[in-house]
Amino acid sequence: QVQLVESGGGLVQAGGSLRLSCAASGRTFSSYAMSSYAMGWFRQAPGMEREFVAGISRSGGSTVYADSVKGRAIISRDNAKNTVYLQMNSLKPEDTAIYYCAADGFWYGSSWSRAAYWGQGTQVTVSS
Repeated sequence: QVQLVESGGGLVQAGGSLRLSCAASGRTFSSYAMSSYAMGWFRQAPGMEREFVAGISRSGGSTVYADSVKGRAIISRDNAKNTVYLQMNSLKPEDTAIYYCAADGFWYGSSWSRAAYWGQGTQVTVSS
């Protein structure tokens, strides 16, 4: 019942910043429905498993981050705009991956490893 579309990826030099966006929609979906879903970001580098990056609770009151991005990433949401964001600063080459937006009715916190809905992904490439 939820479709997710990521944007904002691209090529950036090490030390730079990017802001990823994820727009949610669906059949009979309303902006108020956004509050029913915890939102998150995952990433998958070539030859590696998908890993959790950041998550935000339904109300936005709680956020969690993978150790690899703590201090460099900020997740936020604007339910009125049906959008969740991931601001990434001080990017490193190891941040290079396809970044996926995710939504789930359950708040997994730092143990988030699955999701009910996934976006198509947006490529982030960090050059050295």
